Amino acid sequence: MFRRALICTDFSDGLYRLVDFVPSLGASGLEQIVFFHTVPLLESGSIPREDKQKIEKAQSRLGKALENVPDGLEVKVEVLSSNKPQDSIFKAAQTHRSDVIITGANTRSLLNETVFGSTTLSISEQTSTPLMVLRPQLISTYTCEELDLRCRHLFRYIMLAYDDSDSAKYLLDRFKTAAQNRPANSLQECLLIWVIEEGGRRELRSPEQLERARQKLEKIKQDLEALDLKVRVEVRRGEPLLELLDAALEFDISAIAVSSTRANKLLEWSAPSFSNEVLRRSWHPTLFFSPGKKG
Repeated sequence: MFRRALICTDFSDGLYRLVDFVPSLGASGLEQIVFFHTVPLLESGSIPREDKQKIEKAQSRLGKALENVPDGLEVKVEVLSSNKPQDSIFKAAQTHRSDVIITGANTRSLLNETVFGSTTLSISEQTSTPLMVLRPQLISTYTCEELDLRCRHLFRYIMLAYDDSDSAKYLLDRFKTAAQNRPANSLQECLLIWVIEEGGRRELRSPEQLERARQKLEKIKQDLEALDLKVRVEVRRGEPLLELLDAALEFDISAIAVSSTRANKLLEWSAPSFSNEVLRRSWHPTLFFSPGKKG
């Protein structure tokens, strides 16, 4: 689905383990991988300066990625000294023309700044480059065999939560663009799911409403199948988040794709903070298509 990935790690998110699985990441369709880390500036004295010892240590840890690079794959390691990692990541993505930024997230609370991390939040507000947000708890506990398979199938089967809102339409448009330009051995399948929420006005949860939703998804399915994708349509009635998470398990997807139509508002679906809840409660990777502010 993507060709050029910027993998950002702070060494507490488990993503540094991916340096041992470069060939597997290449098998997912990636053609360029940049492992990226920032080291805080030393603040002792009147002038901040680089912490050369930590920079060298980080370069050594990430340097393993350069040891087993298959033909046709470009791998780089970049370690910078900065007190604003979000700005450095944004610039690195521009410099390397990355078409996906892979980063970690935690689940300490419902707040954006702690669910996604302030760095990830800031990145999403600066760039329209998609973010693949991975659970550190999951990456850290995979066995090597499991992580190898996960890397190979990183973008193979994507679920799109669709409800015909502006955010959903934006998500679909960005997804189509990525699918059209995807490399071989990458995206193969997608699941379109529309959940009609229980409660509310009766006419909004009638059988006719379910059928209208299915008809719209069937039209989208035809468009996606024209891109040589295997597409499944699912219309359900119930609590949207619970139905989405159940479907993710049932259909064995690789990631859940979400989006927003407004810069400065990370992860929005038809209900406020819906995608916040997806990340907080789902163990699946979340692929976020942001409108960004700067490109």
